[in-house]
Parts: sequence; C-alpha cells; structure tokens
Amino acid sequence: MRRTLAVGGAVAALFASATSAQSSPTTIVAPPDKIVIELATVNGSGCPEGTAAVAVAPDNTAFTVTYSDYLAQVGVGASPTDFRKNCQLNLRVHVPQGFTYAIARADYRGYAYLEKGATAQEKANYYFQGMPQTVQKTHPFKGPYNDNWQTSDETEVGALVWAPCGEKRNFNINTELRVSAGTSDPKKTTSFMTMDSTDAGISTIYHLAWKECPDPA
Repeated sequence: MRRTLAVGGAVAALFASATSAQSSPTTIVAPPDKIVIELATVNGSGCPEGTAAVAVAPDNTAFTVTYSDYLAQVGVGASPTDFRKNCQLNLRVHVPQGFTYAIARADYRGYAYLEKGATAQEKANYYFQGMPQTVQKTHPFKGPYNDNWQTSDETEVGALVWAPCGEKRNFNINTELRVSAGTSDPKKTTSFMTMDSTDAGISTIYHLAWKECPDPA
C-alpha cells in the first residue's frame, strides 16, 4: 500500500507548532519547502487497508495520522482477538536538502468506555529503520470510564533521535490499544477503547523538531 501526501491547506487546523523543540540552539525554524510523506506500508488489526492516512502541516512542524477503524474491545459482541488492536506504519519522509528532523512530541486521542473493574492501555514507540527503537510509552486507563481521552509522549531536546543526515531511512510508528475485562463481567457487559473523535476519525499528531545538517566534508 503506497500513498504520497504533500502539504494541504485544508488540514491546517489540525496542527500545532512544536515550540518546545525550538529551545535547543541547534534547532531552527522549520524549512520553508514542503515535506512529502509516502505511506509505504500499513499493517495491523487496528488499521485495515484503506483506513489510515497521513497529512503534513502547512508549516512543516507536524504531521497527523488519521484512522477510521481502530477499536479494541472485550465482552458482549467482541471476538476473542478484539481485546488488542495494533497498527504499524512505515513512512518514507522526504525532507528538504540540508535538513534533518526528529519527533519531539506525539499526541494521541480517542474515546473509551470501561466498565467498573475493566482496564485499558494505549502504548506507542517509533524509530528509524536500522536504528534502535525508542523507549516504549504506555498510558493506562481504569474503569469506570466513559469519556474522551488524550495522551502525549514528549521527548526532551537532548534525547531527540534525529534522522541520519544524507541517508534515506524509513520512519516506523507502532501503536497499540488493549482492553481487559478485569473484574467486570464480560458475559454481561462490553468495554472498549478507540482512537476516535466526534468527526468519526482519529487524529494522532506527531510534532517535528528541525535542524540543519552539517556541510559534507
């Protein structure tokens, strides 16, 4: 599955600037040229083919991944494998010459309904091809819960993992939703967690930090 996505003005309202990333003296304003992201592959029970898309912020400070069928659930109406859903995105990020980028923050949001005694979690990690994975971030939830949810994973400037200058390495994003019935009764109730919103889509926003690559020797 391959899609090429460039900057689109219609998605401007979805994004926020990664201002925290600008606190480093080596970090500069985002490059004026657009970045292009190619969704090379998408795999996982949480993102069946045709249910995930990527768009880039007009100011190049962020990109968003939107899902339409990312739901984990247990209990009445759920299959034995529905308690866990995952998605792995493999992205080709084409950046302007002379620049490199890192993921400074990732924001996730959705909706959860958890019966008393039920639990859930959202977790994610992301890494460049051929490089060690970043530290996995996990956010737990506990029932009773019936509301929207949002989590953020933020990386300190000194710990940012930058794309290697002068190399083309795909960027991988792995996410997972997991729901457990716990002490609730799965024969009588249903608990679920989804990356969802009022407009029936999920917007997971990744904020970018930028810096210039050193001149080749």
